[in-house]
Amino acid sequence: MEDFNWESFSKKIAIKAAVKELYNAWTVPAEIEKWFLSKAVFDRLGEQVPHNEQIAENDVYHWSWFLFDQVESGRIVRANGTDRIHFTFAGDCLVEVTLTQENDVVIVSLTQSNIPTDNHSKQGIRLGCDSGWSFFLVNLKSVFEGGIDLRNKDENLRGMLNN
Repeated sequence: MEDFNWESFSKKIAIKAAVKELYNAWTVPAEIEKWFLSKAVFDRLGEQVPHNEQIAENDVYHWSWFLFDQVESGRIVRANGTDRIHFTFAGDCLVEVTLTQENDVVIVSLTQSNIPTDNHSKQGIRLGCDSGWSFFLVNLKSVFEGGIDLRNKDENLRGMLNN
């Protein structure tokens, strides 16, 4: 495993949807809660961004997931308003999401980089986030193409693949 890249990874998925719809899925609090989060709060200059308003560069986020007590906080580094968003995640990691129209689908490309290489980060961030993003990108596709949210929200069923 000496050639394994512990510092970054990338994922891609093709989704039949409009670029604008998918951009909103990442940048509007009410929309990101439909496929990724149980609660998305964004703050801009000390004021909460309205739930149906698009976020912007330098907004700060506080994210929660179903069945997890942890709140993830970070900052929107770049949001170009059309097809690209970058944000900090899992500490000082950077997540870049790019949306590219390709015939009748949009390619959602996600890269998480700047992952620390200590053993705790290798397991929790590199391997854990790789697995998490894989599921949530599939859930994004499921929500947009079939209307089905695959997330487990049942408090009695913790530790499932889909939470």
